[in-house]
Amino acid sequence: MPRPEAAIAVLAALVLAGCTTDRPTATTQPAAPATSAQGSGTGTQSKFFVQADFDAQLAMRSQTPQGPAAKPWEQAIDPKMIDTAQYKKDGPYHLCFSNAAVNNPWRQVGWKTMQAEVGLHEEIGEFTALDAEGKDDKQISDIAELQAKGCDALIVSPNTTATLTPAVTAACAKVPVIVFDRGVETDCPVTFIKPIGGYAFGADAAEFLTEKVPAGGKVLALRILPGVDVLETRWSAAKVVFDRSRLQVVGVEFTDGDAAKTKSIVSDYIQRHGTIDGVWMDAGATAVAAIEAFEDAGLPVPPINGEDQQDFLQKWKDAGLTAVAPTYPTYQWRTPIIAALKILKGEEVPERWNLPQPKVTGDNLADYLQPDMPPLHYALCGCEDLPGFPETWGGKKG
Repeated sequence: MPRPEAAIAVLAALVLAGCTTDRPTATTQPAAPATSAQGSGTGTQSKFFVQADFDAQLAMRSQTPQGPAAKPWEQAIDPKMIDTAQYKKDGPYHLCFSNAAVNNPWRQVGWKTMQAEVGLHEEIGEFTALDAEGKDDKQISDIAELQAKGCDALIVSPNTTATLTPAVTAACAKVPVIVFDRGVETDCPVTFIKPIGGYAFGADAAEFLTEKVPAGGKVLALRILPGVDVLETRWSAAKVVFDRSRLQVVGVEFTDGDAAKTKSIVSDYIQRHGTIDGVWMDAGATAVAAIEAFEDAGLPVPPINGEDQQDFLQKWKDAGLTAVAPTYPTYQWRTPIIAALKILKGEEVPERWNLPQPKVTGDNLADYLQPDMPPLHYALCGCEDLPGFPETWGGKKG
């Protein structure tokens, strides 16, 4: 039996791309009307906002997931199981993966985790992966190429939602498809896998600020880029929370995910307003740069959110910050491999596989801080039990 690694074709990622995206609902629903834009400083509501999805995701935060307690990548929140008997076949199996990109630390950690998961399963005889390098046209071509390679199941992490939908739809007619991380506008994949989603992330961070920042306090909102649905839903959820609060959002700025630009924006707002009382971020990769802007100005760091990257968690501990870290766990990269094998064995899987989405707080920070891992490593990789940890992920054995 060939080793899975031998068949992996990975193309180098050359361009910066956005973060993960949520799947739009199949039925279009009207967006909620814009709320008190003038008074709150949050602007008009995003066209991506869907009230029913917002309500559902916030409700999921308090629901107990089903599945093994120590394996959140196998858990599911309120799953609706579907029969997969039509796809049952004998192994060994050829699994294929069309990846949007490996062009940011989150995706790099996830990709390493997925490959390690593949290595656990002897029934996988071949694993073929193609990297779209953040390009829609290349991923469309990749999906067509993979269909010609005799794949038993196809895993897709779409680069963008709408543009990749036709390619995924065409593939569904030929092979069982598993979509994860980013979504498509079709229900044809056998299962769609993701954590709770962007609304939960955005609300977690905004609710934290409404608790920690005094009424009337000035909040700066930092976003990466517009038009990416999970980032839009993160911000639209935060907007709902801020509009209901007595906080003043003094700016909503795009950073392009660039640390230097982030630091410059925060510095400009400090000079303009004298003080900023809270910082909300739709992604935490540049949180340390935002913190450094306050330190350089000789000011205390206000309440802020980041993510589960080690550099932010370490800074949080060392500086004694008032902080929170919503997450979009990289352990989700294990789940598509597990799902594909279940489908090919004719076992039930959730139609929408909603994984738990923890948040890092002051009370559990020590549980996620890993000093022997690289600064850009994500704590919720779910990779600690995989062969090669920690070295494969750039860490050192303690």
